[in-house]
Amino acid sequence: MIHPKALVDDTQAIGAETNVWAFAHVMAGATVGDHCNIGDHAFIENDAIIGNNVTIKNGVLIWSGITIEDDVFIGPGVIFTNDQYPRSPRMAHSKQRYSNQSNWLVTTTVRRGASIGAGAVICPGADIGTSAMVAAGSVVSKPVEPHSLVMGSPARQVGFVCSCGKKLSGHFSNTDCGECGETASRRIKNTSLN
Repeated sequence: MIHPKALVDDTQAIGAETNVWAFAHVMAGATVGDHCNIGDHAFIENDAIIGNNVTIKNGVLIWSGITIEDDVFIGPGVIFTNDQYPRSPRMAHSKQRYSNQSNWLVTTTVRRGASIGAGAVICPGADIGTSAMVAAGSVVSKPVEPHSLVMGSPARQVGFVCSCGKKLSGHFSNTDCGECGETASRRIKNTSLN
């Protein structure tokens, strides 16, 4: 379903049973998988890749070079960035740098099952590991390991989470979950599949 007030430049790039709500903009060249939900006022730039079963809440900004794998949750107002040293491409001093995307674009990947809380900022190259959780309002400036719970500005690791999202009492590779019963060995196996 594409809401009549959404702007989708290439409807063929939107997967089956994906909803794009009012005032969202998906640019030509972006790819969105199946069974996704893209909230109001979200923006997905060309060359962004969105997997299957992804939830993108209202007001999220996803730029070129960002890859969101399957089963990811992106909270409202999350901002991704893709340039470590941004300048206006219209400034005479910067024109050469911005003449080729490979001169400035830094890619970021959010791995399968990760969650990013409302209002977080993801800096260029700060990949988010499988089933990791980024707390609301965090500024992530470096890669996040699988199943890590990070928070703050700059974000720092404060623990580990299960695939179900609950905080674990120890390391994800040696602690079973008291909430859903997932074993550490199953979690390791699922993490290594990514």
